[in-house]
Amino acid sequence: MKELRLGTVGSGVIVHTILDAVQKTDGVSLAAVCSRSQPTGDALAAAYGCKKVYTDLAAMLKDSDVNTVYIATPNLLHFRQAQQALDAGKHVILEKPFTTTTADADSLAALAKKKHLLLAEAVPTPYLPNFQILRDLLPQIGRVRRVDAAYNQYSARYDKLLRGELPNIFNPLLGGGCLMDLNFYNAYLNVALFGKPQSAAYAPNVYPGAADTSGVLTLQYDGFVSVNAAAKDRDGASYFTIEGEQGSLTAENGANGLMQIRLCADGNETVYNAQPEPNRWLYEVRALTKLFLNEDYDSVYGNLSPTLLTVDTLFRARKSAGLVFPGDG
Repeated sequence: MKELRLGTVGSGVIVHTILDAVQKTDGVSLAAVCSRSQPTGDALAAAYGCKKVYTDLAAMLKDSDVNTVYIATPNLLHFRQAQQALDAGKHVILEKPFTTTTADADSLAALAKKKHLLLAEAVPTPYLPNFQILRDLLPQIGRVRRVDAAYNQYSARYDKLLRGELPNIFNPLLGGGCLMDLNFYNAYLNVALFGKPQSAAYAPNVYPGAADTSGVLTLQYDGFVSVNAAAKDRDGASYFTIEGEQGSLTAENGANGLMQIRLCADGNETVYNAQPEPNRWLYEVRALTKLFLNEDYDSVYGNLSPTLLTVDTLFRARKSAGLVFPGDG
């Protein structure tokens, strides 16, 4: 592939963040924008120098200038829109969380492989230099005995919820909620480091008539438990700490970003940071661009492994809490 020519679906903050990174990355450009609202689409396109705006996904998928579709719509729309794009012969980058059910995630992966198309989840974690550092340092703390994580970020959309509105992020009919947003990052990092948990349970704080605004995700592994708190209804410290028999590792500012890694072992403390670029999405965009340009199917499909396990982990956790989305089956 000579160039990634993106067609974006959605117009939220994350789309702007990704397109900011696209502008700083060689080999990828914005070819078209798709938004339900013509004025919103026009504004997004104008901000990034794009001339094509669609209000219908099917129409954009017929555009030969678009070879890769980036989908950043409400969670429950991910599966159908990605399926539609793959069926149209387009490569797909699907914003996290990949899908809301295990069956949908497996179906998309199988479809991409059948059609020999690239399919990736837009999650920064595996492409961050500090993630590799964290993984490489794990043996130095010995056998893992506990994981304690928190990701807290007060959301302005929680204020809207308190005023009687129902923003997409808190709408269960659209697959919203804190588990599928902030706690996703905790779940993904656990899976990327330790694999599939034996069990997953979730204790949510559910706002009446809406989804969970905060909660605690508990993952049981062989020999240790991982406790992961996340909240959109309050502020607080964010961290990801792994405690082993011979020391501990802490990712400052939590699983989403891994700003720096602190190793405490043998009575010494060492801080590592290989991420001079503060925009974590830039690492993601550059890595995915390289993989797609090289048509590195093996690596792209390999990266789907933690994605599929994370979807399954969150699905099992939701079921344990009785949180039901349309299409759960």
